[in-house]
Amino acid sequence: MSSFELTIGPRKGWQAFDFKEALLYRELLAFLIWRDIKIRYRQTLLGGLWAILQPLIGMLIFWFVFHRMAHVQSDGPPYTLFAYAGLAPWTFFATSVTLSSNSLLANQQLVSKVYFPRIFIPLGAIGALLVDLFFSLLLLAVLLLYYHWPITAAIGWLPVFTLGAVLAAAGSGFILSAMNVSFRDIKYAVPFMVQMGLFVTPVIYPASYLPKRLQILLSINPMAGVVVGFRHALLGSPASWSIMGSSLAISVFLFVSGLFIFRRMENRFADII
Repeated sequence: MSSFELTIGPRKGWQAFDFKEALLYRELLAFLIWRDIKIRYRQTLLGGLWAILQPLIGMLIFWFVFHRMAHVQSDGPPYTLFAYAGLAPWTFFATSVTLSSNSLLANQQLVSKVYFPRIFIPLGAIGALLVDLFFSLLLLAVLLLYYHWPITAAIGWLPVFTLGAVLAAAGSGFILSAMNVSFRDIKYAVPFMVQMGLFVTPVIYPASYLPKRLQILLSINPMAGVVVGFRHALLGSPASWSIMGSSLAISVFLFVSGLFIFRRMENRFADII
C-alpha cells in the first residue's frame, strides 16, 4: 500500500494549483459530487424532473413572449428548438455560478475543520449539475425527433462547447466563491448578474440580430460562443467561428484566472469563514 507525506503550512503570494494534490484527493471530489446530487433533489416531489422542467418552462415562456408576441425569429430551426438549445447550456451555467459562489459558505464547518483541496467544493457543485445538463439534452433529443430535425456532423463539436460551459462556470465559481468568503454581499450580486447575463447572451435571439460592432463585444462573453456553439452542434445553425473561438478562449482564461485567484485567497478561508 502506497503512502505519502503531506505538510500543511502557510502560503504567501501567488501559488500555482497543485494538480498532484488534487489527484490524490480525486475520490473526495467524486464523493462531493454525489453528495450534491443527492442533496439537490432530496425531499422534492418531482426529483430529477426539475433538470428538464427549468429549460422546458423557459422555452415555452420565451416562445410565447418573444416569438409570438415580439416576433423574434430563429436563425433557421423552429423557435422552440432554437430557444431550448440555448437555454440548456445557459441554465447549466447560471445555476452552476449561483450554487458554486455560495458553496464555501454552505460548507463552512467542513472548510474550517478538515484539510482538503478547498477548490473541490465549488467543483463538486458544478459537477453535480452536469447530470442536469445531460437530462436536459435527452429532452432536446426527444424534441428533435418530434420536429423531425436532422442531426448533422457538427454534433461532434458538442463536447468542446460543453467543456467551454464547464470552464466558464468553474472559473466564475472559483472567483465568486473565494470573494464571497470575504465580502458577503457577493451572494446578493450574483443573482442580479445572472439575470442580466441572460439578455447579453444570445439565448432569446440569434447573434445575427446584432450589428457587427456589437458582435465583437459579444465575443467577450464566454457563454455567447457556447450558446452559439450548442446550436451549431445540435441544430446545424450557422456557425460564427469568431464569436465561438473568442468565447472559448475567454472561458479558458477565466478558468485559469479563477484557479490562481482561488489559490491566492484560500489560505484565509478557515480564519474568516
